[in-house]
Amino acid sequence: MNQRMKYLQNHPYKITQGADGRWSTYLPEKQLDGTTVRRNVKKRTREELEDAIVAYYKEDAKNPRIDQVFREWNDRRLQLEKVSMATYDRDNRYYNRHYKELGKRRIKSLREGEIVEFLEEQISKYELSAKAFSGLLGVTKGFLKYAKRRGLVTFSITETIADMDLTDASFHKQIRREESEVFSEAETSIVMNYLADHPDIWNLGILLSFVTGLRAGELAAIKREDLGEYYLNVMRTETSYHDPKTKKVHYEVKDTPKTKAGIRSVIVPDGYLWVLDKLRTMCSDGGYVFTNRKGRMTTNCFRNRLYRICDKLGIPRRSMHDIRRTYASLLIDSGKVGRKIVETQMGHTDISCTERHYHRDRRSLEEKRRIINGIPEFHTLEKDAI
Repeated sequence: MNQRMKYLQNHPYKITQGADGRWSTYLPEKQLDGTTVRRNVKKRTREELEDAIVAYYKEDAKNPRIDQVFREWNDRRLQLEKVSMATYDRDNRYYNRHYKELGKRRIKSLREGEIVEFLEEQISKYELSAKAFSGLLGVTKGFLKYAKRRGLVTFSITETIADMDLTDASFHKQIRREESEVFSEAETSIVMNYLADHPDIWNLGILLSFVTGLRAGELAAIKREDLGEYYLNVMRTETSYHDPKTKKVHYEVKDTPKTKAGIRSVIVPDGYLWVLDKLRTMCSDGGYVFTNRKGRMTTNCFRNRLYRICDKLGIPRRSMHDIRRTYASLLIDSGKVGRKIVETQMGHTDISCTERHYHRDRRSLEEKRRIINGIPEFHTLEKDAI
């Protein structure tokens, strides 16, 4: 009886009787964005309505919706500072995309085999790559582990996932020509010459990325104290997330890099030390190096400038990450840079990561033709020998 009174006293909406004699109220339902919508409920008598209110709150406490469990898990991680706001926002987006319908169900109605079928269907429905599926899987495992700790489910999601029959063929593969992921030899020369001839703060940043391979987020977070005599100290990076209040993307600097290997000193070639000198003169207050009248420049500033330069020079648009791939390919193709130096310059823990994800063929068809034709075994035989 005390519990019943507690539910009724804490009920936030009025109980009213209409002209038709029926009793009504609202029941609250929280949405993923934190807002609450009201659902109208009507009964013939006040007692029946109060029974419905009590039943709702009992069910909500003992068997919450999947949406509620996810929100509790994700909010708790953020409050305990286990994740950054960027990770919190990313996982919200993964969940919103895939659990829009299933999330309305009560958590205790979810069965082990059902979650496997659901995940497999998402791969097919959204043509997920292995990387995208990994994000969905991380969210699913996270909130279902939390649900198990709360006694809301009995199965182990870790064991369930381990039994899934997934191969490389299960995932969508986005096939792109290698030349679309890097600047070719000719394009690199054209763009770098343009940047050097027009050395404003935006172009100097992009040029610095070409000769150091810095991530765009690392570039945007450089401070004057990071500018060495012939190197850059990489200590931090930019992150971004969607601010639910402003409905805009919020950018901030995190005082740690993307990975442990991201803390490093990156060598700047002697031919481009003038870029460091020029940046020092442009940043005299000791704060962030790349600023404009609005304040610290974000990764978005560099990306948009690079797009405009590509359009101006008549070459296909490339991203800041394509510059990083170009830099990695230059290091490896030179044949003169040791494995450890490549790892350090790129901020990778293993050269295999660089080779697998960043090394691309930048040579033109004419150059490849010259190389192939230079192989002695492919030289034309004398007609008399045929």
